[in-house]
Amino acid sequence: MSLKAKRGKEPRVNRDIVSEKIRLIGANSEMIGVTTVTEGLRAAEAAGLDLVEISPDGDPPVCKLLDYGKFRFAEQKKFQESRKKQKVIQIKEIKLRPAIGAHDLEIKMRAIVKFLDEGDKVKVTLRFRGREMAHQELGMALLTKVREQLGDRIKVEHEPKMEGRQVIMVIAPAKH
Repeated sequence: MSLKAKRGKEPRVNRDIVSEKIRLIGANSEMIGVTTVTEGLRAAEAAGLDLVEISPDGDPPVCKLLDYGKFRFAEQKKFQESRKKQKVIQIKEIKLRPAIGAHDLEIKMRAIVKFLDEGDKVKVTLRFRGREMAHQELGMALLTKVREQLGDRIKVEHEPKMEGRQVIMVIAPAKH
């Protein structure tokens, strides 16, 4: 038995097939029937193809006559295409201060909207310095304002929470 077949990552091929009886499918996807592995190997050799175990969980396991090299190539192509279509969700961070100016806040809001439109989560960090710690309510009011401006576009995943000298809130795009 080959190393890859033992690990279960690839289908068993030709002499790696361990079952005595198999359900054989021909090269043109026609059902040949239940047969022994040796008969299946003879048929594969006669056709110049490989005997590949397609469904090892079946009773008996399902094997097909096909060109294993082409089969692996097609599987690799499918895997690559599926990876291209995946979107890795990242957490982007926007840092604010309690005394942020109106225009600066507007620019930060545009960045937040852009990140949300791309499907990413946004971690809004509000950092207090020095005496600003005495006016934490200003920071909370700012985060409330951010939340209200974004409206139903977002879902708050992590409510604003004080962690040391900063308040952190995590928002994600709302699923529509």
